[in-house]
Amino acid sequence: MKKIIVAIALVGALASCTATEKGTAIGAGTGALIGGVATHSWGGAAVGAVAGGVVGNLIGRSHERSGYCIYRDRYGHRYEARCR
Repeated sequence: MKKIIVAIALVGALASCTATEKGTAIGAGTGALIGGVATHSWGGAAVGAVAGGVVGNLIGRSHERSGYCIYRDRYGHRYEARCR
């Protein structure tokens, strides 16, 4: 059963398009695997999947805009532009 869950998580990660989606899928799959192994329960796997998905999403978002930095103009407004 665990092999099927891992296979589904990997297929979902490979089928994703953007870096954010890939990060979310990989994080959720990894979190589910670690949570299930650590607690020996489906509940632990579910909590691990949610936590891993959130962290993977944040990491994926940061990779999507690589090469861009956040700057402030002289009025204090924030804007994104290519890093100098």
